[in-house]
Amino acid sequence: MLFSIAKGDVFGKDQPIILVLLDIPPMMTVLDGVVMELQDCALPLLKEVIPTDKEEVAFKDLDVAILVGSMPRRDGMERKDLLKANVAIFKSQGAALDKYAKKTVKVLVVGNPANTNCLIAAKSAPSIPKENFSCLTRLDHNRARSQVAMRCGVPASHVKNVIIWGNHSSTQYPDVHHCKVNMSGSELACFDAVKDDKWLTGEFISTVQQRGAAVIKARKLSSAMSAAKAICDHMRDIWSGTAEGEFISMGVYSTGNSYGVAEDLIYSFPVEIKNKTWKIVDGLTINKFSQEKMDATAAELIEERDTAVSYLAV
Repeated sequence: MLFSIAKGDVFGKDQPIILVLLDIPPMMTVLDGVVMELQDCALPLLKEVIPTDKEEVAFKDLDVAILVGSMPRRDGMERKDLLKANVAIFKSQGAALDKYAKKTVKVLVVGNPANTNCLIAAKSAPSIPKENFSCLTRLDHNRARSQVAMRCGVPASHVKNVIIWGNHSSTQYPDVHHCKVNMSGSELACFDAVKDDKWLTGEFISTVQQRGAAVIKARKLSSAMSAAKAICDHMRDIWSGTAEGEFISMGVYSTGNSYGVAEDLIYSFPVEIKNKTWKIVDGLTINKFSQEKMDATAAELIEERDTAVSYLAV
């Protein structure tokens, strides 16, 4: 992720970059090694790298904050204990953003449970607009896009407008009812291109939902390269906008949405982005199959939010 940002893949090939890297005190010597590697890349756009374990240094005057770290779930850990530990982290980081960062800062939360962590950070930074906060569901979006592309035998760039609804968890709903596939120069609806409704409403959905777990099972570590690429895709689209007629998925503030999703959640919607501002794509028809899945993932997010907010008051 750092290499892609530092070489200009995210903010443009003419935008100098200062990277501020925050970690916990025991990791500072490791961070020094990362700094050395970045220096040794001799990247023309990289003006400075600042490693720190202090929030007041890390969040000072930021244009962009990418919150990658969180408390991972350990063996035997209850989900509510995981939420409690992460509320403490994201309450602290939200408050630091509120106090030190620019009010225009764009905040991307990656650390899981990403949607609820993002909501806690946003609630802890009342002077920064809620619209400036988003969480990463682009990895799920890219996974869905790639699965359809492989099934149709086309490059992933020929597949557009897949949607990830809801939570970045196994309840997420990868939806291809509005997806288009370019096959031999003509644009087809995904169901017409794939010609296998059973796969699209069954195995395809579970494959995308469970992909993170499958990667961990195979390599004994969570997604790294694909997650970094998704972070860069997400932030580049915020910075430069989405292509005309295309939308992407990101977890954003749900209040005021037209799909009946409960207010005051960070929920993944299809969005278009212009002038660094996202807008939920309105007017997409939602069938009963989709509605049930969208409701199920919303229910999980409501439960997560209510548990997390109860810890926020403590």
